[in-house]
Order: sequence, then C-alpha cells, then structure tokens
Amino acid sequence: MSSSLTLAPATPSRRGFVSALHALLLDLRPILSTLRRHRIAAGLIVLEVALSFAIVTNALHLIQTRIEALQADSGMLEPGMAVLEVRYSKALPREREAAVAAEDMARLRALPGIRAATTANQIAYAYNSNNNGVRLQPGPKAERLMVVSQYGGDDHLLATFGLQLVEGRNFLPEEVLDGNAVFSADEPRIGQVILSKAAADKLFPGRSALGQSIYVFGDVPSVVIGVVQKLTHPFVGRGRNDGGPNGNEDFSMILPLRGLAFYVVRADPAQLDTQIKAAAAALEAVDPGRVVTRAQPLHEMRAGFYAQDRAMAWLMGGVCVSLLLVTAMGIVGLASFWVQQRTRMIGTRRALGATEGQIRRYFQVENLLLTTTGVVIGIVGAVALSQLLMQSYEVPRLPWAYLPAGAVALWLLGQVAVWVPAQRAARLSPVAALRS
Repeated sequence: MSSSLTLAPATPSRRGFVSALHALLLDLRPILSTLRRHRIAAGLIVLEVALSFAIVTNALHLIQTRIEALQADSGMLEPGMAVLEVRYSKALPREREAAVAAEDMARLRALPGIRAATTANQIAYAYNSNNNGVRLQPGPKAERLMVVSQYGGDDHLLATFGLQLVEGRNFLPEEVLDGNAVFSADEPRIGQVILSKAAADKLFPGRSALGQSIYVFGDVPSVVIGVVQKLTHPFVGRGRNDGGPNGNEDFSMILPLRGLAFYVVRADPAQLDTQIKAAAAALEAVDPGRVVTRAQPLHEMRAGFYAQDRAMAWLMGGVCVSLLLVTAMGIVGLASFWVQQRTRMIGTRRALGATEGQIRRYFQVENLLLTTTGVVIGIVGAVALSQLLMQSYEVPRLPWAYLPAGAVALWLLGQVAVWVPAQRAARLSPVAALRS
C-alpha cells in the first residue's frame, strides 16, 4: 500500500504576491546601496520626517484638547443669561451689602422681560474662583475628601443659572443668609447645601446624598438638601480645581448666601440685549454714586474666555500644515534631484527590460524606507515631547492612537509626494536617458 502527498498548486493571487515580494527584495539591494552613497541627503529627509511626526502629533493633540475645552458644558443654560457688575464711588459698608443686594434683586425681578435674577459670588468665564475642602467627619484630623467649587447665591440661583435639580429641593427664602455676617463669625454656620451630582456621587457612592452631613467650615455640619445634574468650576474646560486631593471641575456646591458680587439675570435670548440695558439703567438710577462696569451676555464672556484657546488651535493647525508642506516639498525636491542624478541608471534598467511600474516602484520603496526610519525616530521624539509638555504645562499625555495615525499619514504623504518624480522617471525613454 502506498500513499502520496499532493501539493496544491499555487493560486494566481498567491503567485502574484510572491512575485511582488521577490521584486521588492530585488529592489532593496540597489536602494540601500544608493542611500549609503547619499547619507547626508537621506539623513536630512529622515530627520525632517521625524521632526514633523513628533511636532505634528503633539500639536494635533493640543488642538484636540482646546477643541474639547471650547465645547465644554458648564452645566448652566447659557442662552439668555447675562452678568452685571456694580462699582461704588464710595465703599459700601459690608454690613449693608446683603440688604442692598436684596433690594437690587427685587428691582431687577420687577423689570418686564426679566425671568429670573440672582446674586452670585462667582460665575463661569469671569476669571474668578472660590474653592473649599469637604470632609465627612468633624475635627482637625478628619480627611479632606475633595476640593469643590463654592458657589453662593439666593433661592433664585438655580432658576437663573438654569440648573436641573435631580434630587431634593431648592433653598427656601428664609434659609438664605447674609454672607458677610456668616463669615464674620468665628465658626461659619451654614445649615443647608446643594451639591453637583459628580460631587454627591464621589462623597456618597451608591447611596443618596440627601440628608447627609458634610463639613466645609470648621466642625459645624451642613445638610445636603439637593443635587443638581451639573455645575462646573468657573474655569470651564480648564481641568481640575485649584489644588487639593481628588480635584475635578465637575465637583461643586451651592451655599445659600447673599452679598454683593455678580448680578446674574435671565431673559428671552432674543430680547437679551434690551433687557441688559434696562437692568443696568435700573441699577444706576438708584444711586448716582455707583456705576455698572459690566453688563454682558454670558455667551460673549464665553467667547472672550476661549479667545486664546481658539487662537492657539489655529496657530497649531498652521504649524501642522506648514510642517507637512515643508516635508512634502523636501521629499519632492530630493526625489526630483535623484531622478536627475540617476538618469543613466534608469535608462540602463529600461534598456534591460524594466517596466515603468518597476521604475516607479523603485522610488516609492526608497521613500517608504526613508519615511519609516523617520517615523520610528519620530515616535521616540513624540513621546519625549509629550512627557516634557506634561511636566512643564500640565498637558494630558499624548494618546497612543496618535502614533499609528501619524505614521499612516506620513507614509501616505511620502508616497503622494514622491509620485510625480517617480512617474517622471518611469516615463523616461531608454534611448534619451542613455544619451544624457
């Protein structure tokens, strides 16, 4: 009994792949030999690709972080909101501030078209910040679990900010305190507090925060009476709170405090400009010794707040485009120079039977080798540059996905850039090339 093993014949696709691989290997030896003779020119292209890779990947990452900042959600219903600031020619006694603020609020809320008005110790995009630590136990040795952004306002703050209450209730009018009186005491006593959902979930994971006590000022507890869906730090999209463990820009709390700070009003977005002027006039008419120094829609404040971010994004975009153009022009220039230098070699290969496709592939493989070498060096440079930016400017780490994406982009750029010189070389007549 005999047995035999029959080998399946190679399929056409397999034979085509083997032939292409064989042709590629045959091209590598003359390509490497040529590159060794032109080390400086090849090295410059490799260095150019490496620098472009390192800088462009990090620049695109910076652009992405700025775009995310521009799209950041403050948690407030921003359309229809406006902010007013008042300055006095003569300082107002601090004990009078809460009473004056209450009178002004009543005046603003009585204006036709004003849907809501409140005082606030801070507001997004106004470059101000109040933060405090939160503990779950009294005593100086109790652990501070987080740093929260501290908002103070009256019982109209939620409606004016457009905040969504997901649990509990709002402050009652009688629970709103005189901010100056509270902080003039040795130990501030604030009975109620409203938390953002992010802060409530962090402090009381897996359970409701309603009715729980937290310690913010000394050893007097504040009871959580409500939770809003979201309210961020005033520096929206700029990362963590100021210092402290577990800082997060979504960690915030609202205290029932009234005082002179920002006046915030809400009106129909279509009539907002008119209502701002009416509100400013109403405030200035009461006392000739004070003037409204800011009367601005919140969307304008947001635009000004992110002006530098937009400028940086455009600048980084320009840097990326410029670097890629310079790299492409360098590849085109070097390939064109080498086509001119190798005219006789190309003519000889054509005379020996090389096709246009083989000549074109020669230059494409050569470019692929140079680009790949530059990409490998560029990956190391990109990671090192990302680490430097993290340490110096607190920029987030470069995501790994940028590395393969950048490599593919530069490979494609190299192949597109070398195509025209390679095509010109492939179309050289053997007789004309040998005569040159």
